[in-house]
Amino acid sequence: MALAVIGGALLSAFIGVLFDKLASPEFVNFIRGKKSDKLLQKMKRQLLVVKVVLADAEKRQITDSNVKEWLDLLNDIVYEVDDLLDEASTKAATQKELSNCIKLTKLPSGMQNLVNLRHLEILHTPIKEMPKRMGKLNQLQRLDTYIVGKHIENSIKELGGLPNLHGSFSIEELENVTKGEEALEARIMDKKHITHLSLEWSIGNDNSINFQIELEVLSKLQPHQDLESLFIRGYKGTRFPEWVGNFSYQNLTYLYFHNCKNCCMLPSLGQLPSLKFLRISYMKSVKTIDAGFYKNENCSSVTPFPSLEWLHIFDMPCWEVWNSSVLEAFPVLKDLHIQNCPNLRGDLPKHLPSLQTLLVTNCELLVSSVPRAPTLRTLEIRDSNTVVFHEFPLLVESIEVEGGPMVESMMEAITNIQPTCLQSLTLQNCLSAISFPSDRLPASLKTLDICGLKKLKLSMQHKHELLESLSIKNSCDSVMSLPLATFPNLSTLEIKDCENMKSLLVSGSESLKSLNYFHISYCPNFVSFPREGLSAPNLTSFSVSHCDKLKSLPNQMGTLLPKMEYLNISNCHQIESFPGGGMPPNLGTIEISNCEKLLSSKTWVCMDMVTSLKVQGPCDGINTFPEEGLLPPYLTSLCLYNLSSLETFDCKGILHLMSLRALYIESCKKLENIAGETMPVSIIKLSIEGCPLLQKRCHKKDREIWPKICHIRGIKIAGRWI
Repeated sequence: MALAVIGGALLSAFIGVLFDKLASPEFVNFIRGKKSDKLLQKMKRQLLVVKVVLADAEKRQITDSNVKEWLDLLNDIVYEVDDLLDEASTKAATQKELSNCIKLTKLPSGMQNLVNLRHLEILHTPIKEMPKRMGKLNQLQRLDTYIVGKHIENSIKELGGLPNLHGSFSIEELENVTKGEEALEARIMDKKHITHLSLEWSIGNDNSINFQIELEVLSKLQPHQDLESLFIRGYKGTRFPEWVGNFSYQNLTYLYFHNCKNCCMLPSLGQLPSLKFLRISYMKSVKTIDAGFYKNENCSSVTPFPSLEWLHIFDMPCWEVWNSSVLEAFPVLKDLHIQNCPNLRGDLPKHLPSLQTLLVTNCELLVSSVPRAPTLRTLEIRDSNTVVFHEFPLLVESIEVEGGPMVESMMEAITNIQPTCLQSLTLQNCLSAISFPSDRLPASLKTLDICGLKKLKLSMQHKHELLESLSIKNSCDSVMSLPLATFPNLSTLEIKDCENMKSLLVSGSESLKSLNYFHISYCPNFVSFPREGLSAPNLTSFSVSHCDKLKSLPNQMGTLLPKMEYLNISNCHQIESFPGGGMPPNLGTIEISNCEKLLSSKTWVCMDMVTSLKVQGPCDGINTFPEEGLLPPYLTSLCLYNLSSLETFDCKGILHLMSLRALYIESCKKLENIAGETMPVSIIKLSIEGCPLLQKRCHKKDREIWPKICHIRGIKIAGRWI
């Protein structure tokens, strides 16, 4: 402590010591590393004030009681400041946080001399090897990654000198360990404070692998028995050592095997008493998961996987059979995912009493039954052959199925059971003629998403009162007009790729009071909205796209759609103008894409509620834009994008936009001129991207372009501010 020897001397000399500490590289870097530059400057200012006042006090008689009392108080304060600086400096000297430094490829060669270093974080850096003799840093407590080198000075043996490592620790490039004895010298078993361990081999040439050595290395890397999480990636042996999955790992909760592609069988894991999360991926030599996966001979009486809640198996190209005959296994399993296992044929587990989510995707040969799962809430099966229901989960709330056999199986199950809790149903890609039982949707259904079901018969005879979201994509060829009264409480309606859809129908004064979002696209024969207009008092978003025969938007949008905020019109070439009766008063954003006739409409100027406009091409017939007086008068943001034939931007067309703040011009390849007078003084940001001809002219030497834009505060050209 610097103050310990000051005694009764004046404090002013010590202020200089404090300034030296504040200015030290270690302290400055520590503070800056914590994003606290303001704190550093504040401390400097405060000590400057103290120094000035103290200089004045020293000129007085210390026997003056008031001055003496004040100096005593100041003495205590400076003690506290000194303690703080000492602590900060100590931390600065013992911590090096380098994670996410994406350009850092090498650590300092003299790293071993930082004998007080306690924290070194290099995760997510491209560092290729560790410095020499890292084992000398025996005070190190936090080292997230160690990269095993090929030389004795940075080999795995150096880890033997790091007994105090805590928390998460990853050892990478273990292929550089050539003997089991080398791995043993790392003394992984003695590192009692590591809770999460990752053992990783690089992906590379496997031609010269000695499988016995691989097994010995992993055997000698056995961690202590209080480990909580283990990740093994790229292990090149043909089998796992006995410690993997051993019952003695009472606290192991997370286990992940990835790309251990030479292992032909999984280790016995069912006896791990606390295992909650198990993930297995890309073990391409595994063909069978048999009874040995559940229990070994020493733990035959233990319920397999007594605590497992989450099991994910994916990217297993050769896996064929899952022996699921152990009925008592997985008593608390909640989440089961099986993905990208194209050769899996065997059954899934027959009974999973706690299962809540089942996801099976890209298992083309799988023929199985859905496990008996009375608590199942979410079911998703895609690109799989046939998964049938022997007992339909009555509490299921969400179902997504894809493929003809699965859709047919699902419709049959719904017909037989009539589920009462089903709220969301997604059906995709089935060529068969199918329909809902008694032409009614499940009574509890709130969301229906159908795609690729051209022969689905969707009944319009009964109202579906609870349905809130309806999406019809490339489906229901028999439906030519959609009577909206059938779905009185919809909040979301999306129609896409329906070739035969011609119109929407409403009766009289019917109102879709709940409708909030409407989108229709790629319906080439869609010609009209209801003649009376579309009454949806709570609609906020309206989008129509690629409807080649549509000539007009709904009538009376201003009164029937009073809350609409967003309007998108794209590739509707027959629409020439906005409807009469005015536009919605809350309409703030409009996006127009490739609608040349609409862009030439003179009805724009009446839209004084619109503040943001995006105009997108190609619009091959537009060479100059915008026309004078064309655009809505109160725009604050204007974006032009991909106008393929645009050659001139005319400032006269925006001079009346006194509120315009931002102008974006993007991907207009032929644009090379800005005509008219200067741009409005209200613009504070101009961004020009992907316009090579114009970008070449946006500089001070161009006497035609530069005077028109130089007053703008922020100008960004090709990604650079100028």
